[in-house]
Amino acid sequence: MKKIEILIADDHPIVREGFKQVISETDDMIVADEASNGQEVLALVRKREYDLILLDISMPGRSGLEVLKELKSEYQKLPVLILSIYPEEQYAVRAFRAGASGYLTKASAPNELISAIRKIVHGGRYVSESLAEKLTYYLDEDVSKPLHDLLSDREYQVMLMLGSGKTVKEVAEILFLSVKTISTYRSHILEKMKMKNNAEITLYVVKNKLID
Repeated sequence: MKKIEILIADDHPIVREGFKQVISETDDMIVADEASNGQEVLALVRKREYDLILLDISMPGRSGLEVLKELKSEYQKLPVLILSIYPEEQYAVRAFRAGASGYLTKASAPNELISAIRKIVHGGRYVSESLAEKLTYYLDEDVSKPLHDLLSDREYQVMLMLGSGKTVKEVAEILFLSVKTISTYRSHILEKMKMKNNAEITLYVVKNKLID
């Protein structure tokens, strides 16, 4: 029996080890390779074929969503399961729009991860029950879109961080970007969402339940 060959992409070795342990307990899957950032993912995929990629949404440098979009532009049929520490309502809709085949939070049970991988490899899409209803609403093109849909993926990521109380400098350090770059993103966010300061960003993300 040919095993499902998986590439795990996460910048934390201990997280990759945890996923490898879960996958090693199955008979039909194997972790073929590991990557710690987006560039490694793209380099590995260009060298060999995988049946599925487990892709962390938050990695240093290029975000998981940016890597996902590039992967799908080059390898449209390659299944990608997005893994995230963020609640589904924060990033799942964007992930599916970018071409993901599934979205799981890292708090999900191991058996849910295995079920998701099997379903996706066999041509399905994986969404949790709690997310299915939200997706029906958000992916409907006729529904009026919330303001934050005007933002790019990176702007959205920065907005959530600023909204949770982080300073521009702290966001820059977390994302491995310059303070000037984050300040530019902040300016774009304020302009697109017709806001004046970080307090309004915080009020918006809390009101829309985008952060806990």
